[in-house]
Amino acid sequence: MALVKMKTLLTHAAEQGIGCGAFSVGNMEMVKGAVQAAEELNRPMILQIAEVRLKHSPLALMGPMMVQAAREAKVDIAVHLDHGLTIETVQKALDLGFTSVMLDASTLPFDENIAKTKAVVQLAAEYGATVEAELGLVGGSEDGSADHGIQCTDPKDAEIFCRETGIDALAVAIGNAHGNYSAAPKLAFDVLEEIHKAVPQPLVLHGGSGITDEDFQRAVSLGIRKVNIATASFNKLTMYAEEYLKSEGRHNYFALNEAMVRGTYDNVKHHIEVFSTPYACK
Repeated sequence: MALVKMKTLLTHAAEQGIGCGAFSVGNMEMVKGAVQAAEELNRPMILQIAEVRLKHSPLALMGPMMVQAAREAKVDIAVHLDHGLTIETVQKALDLGFTSVMLDASTLPFDENIAKTKAVVQLAAEYGATVEAELGLVGGSEDGSADHGIQCTDPKDAEIFCRETGIDALAVAIGNAHGNYSAAPKLAFDVLEEIHKAVPQPLVLHGGSGITDEDFQRAVSLGIRKVNIATASFNKLTMYAEEYLKSEGRHNYFALNEAMVRGTYDNVKHHIEVFSTPYACK
């Protein structure tokens, strides 16, 4: 199909009442596995990478590969910079052809978050790119190096923030956290429902790895249109690689490559199916 804007995918997801998976990748095998799963299910998706991952997966190498994979895919794919930390990285992602960017200023005071986000919206407009921002504090961090705690997004603040910044998608904090959960989190669905009523923009759920399938589907029914999955894919890839290397016989890169692709594929496929299934109230 094509490399598309993330806004296009989220608009279509809203029309269908489903969620769109946003899958973090860190190497070629993850890109291949994610695209393979989306193509097999004939579902669009979002390929993304967070700035904290760039020390292991340089943007100059990953970016062109992600963009080209989207261009050649049989389904629509958006390419997104997740949790950008500097305007310089956002600029580089846009120059590489990313169709969506995020500068995470959620730990800053409300007014500063608005100001920095507005600057990104203005920059992204020059490229016709989608902008995501975060309000409230999602626990943990993409690489486990920091944790500012969890602070649920205030629905009234969300309304002001979206109106003032002109963003295309809002990442919310409702008890979710990045990284591995020690137990499935208790999500504040009442808060999510109020945010959904307050803002017209598609909502984003970060820290998806470890949330139950039922809670995913319930969140989607309450306005979540983009669901981020990172840790679960990295964990599944590692598990498949470990299983291969523990197997009998001689090992080689090519079989290891296939194991890593399968790990990513299995995880992405499962989550796409979950996000595309309507919530069944119990």
